[in-house]
Order: sequence, then C-alpha cells, then structure tokens
Amino acid sequence: MEIKLDPSRDDLPLMANTSHMLVKHYVLDLEVDFESRIIEGTIVLFFEDGSRFRKQTSSTKETCQLASNKAYKFRTPELCHIPVTNARTTFNVGYSDFVICDKGEEDTSDKDGNHDNQEQASGISSSKYCCDTENHGREDFLLVLDCCDLSVLKVEEVDVAAVPGIEKFIRPSKLTTVSEELRNEIVHELVTLPAVHWRKQLDYFVRCSQAPSCGELFFDTDTWSLQIRKTGAQTATDFPHAIRISYKTKPEGQSVTWTSDQSGRPCVYTMGSPINNRALFPCQEPPVAMSTWQATVRAAASFVVLMSGENSAKPTQLHEGCSSWHYYVTMPMPASTFTIAVGCWTEVVPKKWSSNDLMIERPFPLSETDCRYVGVCSHMEYPCRFQNAAATTQKVIPHRVFAPGCLKGVCQEILLRLLPPCLSAAHSVLGSHPFSRLDILIVPANFSSLGMASPHIIFLSQSTLTGRSHLCGPRLCHEIAHTWFGLAIGARDWTEEWLSEGFATHLEDVFWAEAQQLAPHDAEEQRELRACLRWHRLRDELRNSPEEMQVLRPSKEKTGHVSDSGASVVKHGLNPEKNFMQVHYLKGYFLLRFLARRLGDKTYFSFLRKFVHKFHGQLILSQDFLQMLLENIPEEKRPDLSVENIFQDWLESSGIPKLGVETFPGQPCAHPWESPDPEPPLS
Repeated sequence: MEIKLDPSRDDLPLMANTSHMLVKHYVLDLEVDFESRIIEGTIVLFFEDGSRFRKQTSSTKETCQLASNKAYKFRTPELCHIPVTNARTTFNVGYSDFVICDKGEEDTSDKDGNHDNQEQASGISSSKYCCDTENHGREDFLLVLDCCDLSVLKVEEVDVAAVPGIEKFIRPSKLTTVSEELRNEIVHELVTLPAVHWRKQLDYFVRCSQAPSCGELFFDTDTWSLQIRKTGAQTATDFPHAIRISYKTKPEGQSVTWTSDQSGRPCVYTMGSPINNRALFPCQEPPVAMSTWQATVRAAASFVVLMSGENSAKPTQLHEGCSSWHYYVTMPMPASTFTIAVGCWTEVVPKKWSSNDLMIERPFPLSETDCRYVGVCSHMEYPCRFQNAAATTQKVIPHRVFAPGCLKGVCQEILLRLLPPCLSAAHSVLGSHPFSRLDILIVPANFSSLGMASPHIIFLSQSTLTGRSHLCGPRLCHEIAHTWFGLAIGARDWTEEWLSEGFATHLEDVFWAEAQQLAPHDAEEQRELRACLRWHRLRDELRNSPEEMQVLRPSKEKTGHVSDSGASVVKHGLNPEKNFMQVHYLKGYFLLRFLARRLGDKTYFSFLRKFVHKFHGQLILSQDFLQMLLENIPEEKRPDLSVENIFQDWLESSGIPKLGVETFPGQPCAHPWESPDPEPPLS
C-alpha cells in the first residue's frame, strides 16, 4: 500500500535505501569555524551490500526503476559539461510503499552551495538520466542518503586499491587488474575483519579515507536526501563501496546548536533534534544502519572537542593556534547516536577524595590479547565488553566531567561525588557497563532538556545542579540507564520510544535508591512517592493532549515495516507537540512498574539482566521484550497477560489502561490506573 506523506506536517522521512547498501563505517575529517558557524570537511562512507544484494530481486529492480524515473537533476563531475535544465527537482521518491510529497517550493539548489567543481552548478536532465546512451537504456543504481541543510560540494569514489599494503585484504582470485570489483572486494574484506583485529581495521579505514579519488560521481540534494549515482553501475553490488563526500554544514542546520556557554564563550553541540544528525553529515538514519565511526576534528587550540568515542582523546597541535582531536568507536550503533560538543570547557577534577568516597577503579581497556570470553553474544561481531572477564567486574568505569569554568566549583561539590556511586549502582542492577568510559558535559543554558545520553558522553543541564543531589542524582541515573536501554539496546522503530525512555525512567529510581544505599523500607517509600508524582503528571498530560499522541505504538502492526528500499517514516516525528510530551516516559514507566510488581522485584530484575545479556548490541521491537518476559512469568501469575493484551491495553491505545491490580500510592480508593474523581472533559 502506498502511503502519501507531507513531511512539512508531522512525519519524519528516513530516505536512505538501506535494503540495498548499508554503511558499515564512517571516517570524518572536520574543521570547526566559530566565526562562520560552519563545520566543513569530508566524510568517507564504507558500504557493504551483503549477500541479499548479490542477486538483484525483481522488487529491487522495480525500486531502482521508480527512483530513476523521477526528475532528479544531478551535479556532474568536472569532465562533464552539460547545461543546467530549468526543470524542477521534485521530491517525490517512488519507493514501493512510501511516497514523500513535496509542497513545490522554489528550487534553491543554486543558492545552497550544492555545486560540483565548476563555478556554476551543472546537472543532467531526467531524459539524459533515464536513457543514458552509454548504458544502452538501462538504469543506474541510485544511492540515497539522509541529508538536510548541508552544502554538498563534491562526491567521489575512493581508490582504496591505491593504499600501500592493501593487497593483504585481497582474497586469492582471478582479479589481476584494478577494477570496481576489486575495490569493492577490498572494502568487503576490510569491513568484515574479525573483531580481534579492530586496531588494524581502524588504521586501514583511515588510510583508505585518505586515498586518491578515482572519479567523481553524479549527485543531487533535495529537502531530505542526497542522491548519488555512477554511470554504468546498475546494482548495489556494482556501486562503489567507498565514497568520499566534501560538504559544509549550514548555521541554521537543526542538528547542531551554535551558542555561548555560561561563561560567555562560543561553543557548539549536537542537539539530538528530531532530524538527528542528517544536518551534521550525510548518513543513513534508519536504526538498522548500525555502523562504527572515527573522526578527526580540528578547532582553535583554546577549544576542547568532546565526542562519542571509546578513547579519552587528547589534543594534537597541528600548528600555532590549531589543535586536532581524534575519536573512534568499535561497537556498531545507529548514526543518530553520534554526538559532538566543542567549546572552552574546563575538566573538573576532585579537590580531594576522602576515605568515605567510592574510589574510581583502574580502567580495564580492551586489547587484542587479553579478552577472555565469558559467554556467547547474539549481536554482530565487535570487541564486546560483555565478553571481557575484567570488564564484567568493573563497577565504576573511568569518567571525566567538563563544564564552563564558572560551574567548576558546583560540579566538584555535587556531580563528581555522585558519579561513582551511581555508576556502581547501575552495575549492581544490570551488570557489565556496555561502554568503557564516560564523559559528562554541563551544556549551555539553552539546552532544552535535563539530560541526553549518547555513547561515551552524557549532556546534563545546569539546572540539575541547582537541586543538589536530590535532582542531579536521579537525572544522572536516568541518563546512565540509557547506556543499556537506548544505546546498547536500541529500538528498531523510533516510534517505540518507550523502549528507551520508559526503561530509563523506571530504572532511575532503582539506581538512585541503590546509590544512596537506602534500607529496603526507605527505598520503597521513595519509589512510591515518585510514582505518585509521576501519576499526577501523566494524568494532567493525558487530559491536555491529542489522543493520537498518547499512543506508545502508533504504527501498530506496521511497526518496524519499511519499503522495499528500506525507506520509512517516523510517525509524528516532526510534530512540535511531541517534544514537550512525556507520555513515552511515564506510560512506559507504569507498564514496567506493573510488570515488575506482577513478577516481584527479585524475579523481574533477574530477568532484566538475562534480557540485557541476550539483546545487547541489537535492535528490538516491543514484542522481543514482552515475549521473553512472559516466558519467565509462572502460569499462575499471568492468566490475563499476553503480548496481544499488553499491546491492546498499553501500547496501542490512548489514555491509561483500566487494570485494577493494586491500590495506587496516595489514592486509597482508586485503582492505579484510574482517577478517584471523574475526569473533566478534555479542553
């Protein structure tokens, strides 16, 4: 069924054709310019088409045909001099299940910096594209990346075969001359290296990213995507598996925020906005496109660059007044989790640790020789901490705190002392920390949330510090919980936000009680008080919000479905109301609270550790969690529980389930899901 969408209204398009090609690794080489408020540089993408693309199916051919026949006009490589046509580049991508309909705004491509090597943008008409004489009428494969508010300057194929020493990645074969097939074979061998060789792999990714070009590629951009093709490459298998994109961000791009910190110094950070990172770099946004990355970022020497990375990067001076920072990750994650912050941050160090403080444990870095495997993981291969015996016993991972200089004192007094017990509490509940280290950054005052968790780095609002430990502690625990639920275990469909926020909200109380070392009675009293406050907050929100925005699984049975190409949409992804709602946090929290009480805390958290061990490093849907949970509930405790019932009562309905299973704290005459008084009509 074809679904017509208006992206300007409330649905976020994910345009990348991930069913054809998947990005396995990104190499970014960027420079941050605060005067122009632009990040400029290159990104090299290494692809794998996978065995399912070796034989082009009829549906794939149909998808390519539909995409090809649209009136795209492409920027041409330097050697092609074809006049620009005046035809409008329509944004009407004919994937088999989704059609994204453009409103028909004026073509501004010549104003956006989306040019080739010529002074004026060149293009090819749709008739030229559809009937290329060199292809004898056959269609070229079209690579589609998610892209918004970027000035794409050039796209080129990378000649990985020119890298010295790369011949060791070529399997014995009959390939004796440099060809597209040989270059793609090299990339395939590189991206599929065993995890034990991760250092060598990262090294060769960098070498390949710096290799010379072996030809520019046709490209064009529109509102939500970057489309790339190579003449004569008719399938994903034929398309270059290593491409380099030169580009600039735009000051107005929604993925980055240019501002000043609390000390009045300029800074920039990524927002985790509704459009994620597509205005920071061209990428594949669908969660299924799990990749690794490494980035070199240059900035003035007075700035500190923090990023999602496994290493605690230190600056390298390039020349007077300019430094370079390098980060990498080896655990595949969606591109939307990539985070960067550049500013005049101060590292906050403790004044003096007393004997009563939980000391920071020595780090246990992963190496290629000391991994002792302590179980079998179900995820794709990478150097996993769950398989490292030393990491499994590390209660407190190495951590750093950064903030503007004016907040150094309060961070020393509050945040630094909270981190070790909160990290230790999380470990005691869920086991191994998925990531080897953690940075905390106190972000500028315009940050629109209390916190945001990304791999290896957490953003905290300065307002969490004003509430002393009683506000900072629970929020810190909430963001630490996202390390497991949201990052190590991600939602396969972004509409199932409760799988991240509901879990983090439920676990923050558990972590915080453990961090305070409360007696069982006091911990229960604290949890009940917080549950009561959340109940009133949820009830008020449901009274004053549209019913369709109260549903945790709005796509219902179509959750997780994509088009033949891999394109999809995030329902309500661009609706501004969604940014101010907490229904996924609170309704998800009450569902998990209900399930935990049905099982009993001991059984529930024992199950949760099993679930984390089974699904870390993977993407899940609601049924993955619910099915495994119900298998762990004795028959006598689940006469009315099933995945279908929970879907119907909790995830696919507005309002609150009418389940009279216990008395809600503070409401002695009411069920936990019902108000003691009649609800007033919605305004």
